[in-house]
Amino acid sequence: MPPLPRSLALLLAAAASASIAGQSQEGFTFRSGVELINVTATVTDGEGRFVSGLRREDFTIYEDGERQEITHFSNERVPVSLGMALDASGSMTPDKMSAARSAIDRFIYDLLGPDDELFFLEFANRPRLMQDWTDDRRAISRAVARVSPTGGTALYDAIADALPSAQAGRHTKKALLVISDGNDTSSTISIPELRQLIRESEVLVYALGVDGTAPVQRSGPTIQLPIPLPFPIPGRGGPQRPLPPIVGGGTRARTSADRVNADALRQITDDTGGRTEIIRGFGDLDGATARIADELSRQYYLGYASPGKKDGRWHAIRVDVRDRRLAVRARRGYVAS
Repeated sequence: MPPLPRSLALLLAAAASASIAGQSQEGFTFRSGVELINVTATVTDGEGRFVSGLRREDFTIYEDGERQEITHFSNERVPVSLGMALDASGSMTPDKMSAARSAIDRFIYDLLGPDDELFFLEFANRPRLMQDWTDDRRAISRAVARVSPTGGTALYDAIADALPSAQAGRHTKKALLVISDGNDTSSTISIPELRQLIRESEVLVYALGVDGTAPVQRSGPTIQLPIPLPFPIPGRGGPQRPLPPIVGGGTRARTSADRVNADALRQITDDTGGRTEIIRGFGDLDGATARIADELSRQYYLGYASPGKKDGRWHAIRVDVRDRRLAVRARRGYVAS
């Protein structure tokens, strides 16, 4: 067979290279159009320490109780698209805001990876986007410095507003961090409505509640230093089943229930594979954000082909590990819509 003309050979080589690059950018997507379900798993031991070095065969994943074949697996770190939402209500005194700004600066400059992208949103009576997606840490720091606390706390509205932006991040792994010192007083969205929005996204949601009157409730693993660069990919929501009893509401008047509503926050975060952590004061915010940065860097990615149809229903996901002494936290399911 005669050799191809050089121009044609170069064209074919370029097309092949573009095809390979396209596959890389698409990440974990099947060419056949079969939907891949992405699940991020955090594994800890009995002491609450992160467990690394596990292999694909150490994991088992179930959808609606039926075992699925894990077609994609990774424990390598990848960049994260991370949105941050900060309480800017009147309860955020100058001392609290100073501590929050300091903790956020350390978080974005020292603890996150250089390839991570960020956006920043503040919320008082309503949410307001202060800085859209950027790689520029100084832009985020300046946006945080411009926050001027006043008004009520539209915490649930802020999460609802932040979800589409977080979902639109350029990295496959997407997360949202919310920091607040009180209960919701001003939102128009209800918790069941917000949970439905979250279940239809692939965003890991983390909440840090600062409550000086509450006992410390750390659900996250023990911090491990040095903190490496962040990594994997969130899963997607899961069978229609009744939601747990709802705690709290969006328009409730503020009373002594001024305190952080940890139960409501957990209802919002736990379906996603993220978590809620309650700390006693803003002086503890440095440690809490460090634990979240550490967690984002040490998770496992699992992927499997969806066995079901796009029926608009919640499909439950369960992830197990071979060593029963270990604990796994992951997305609880996805909505097949």
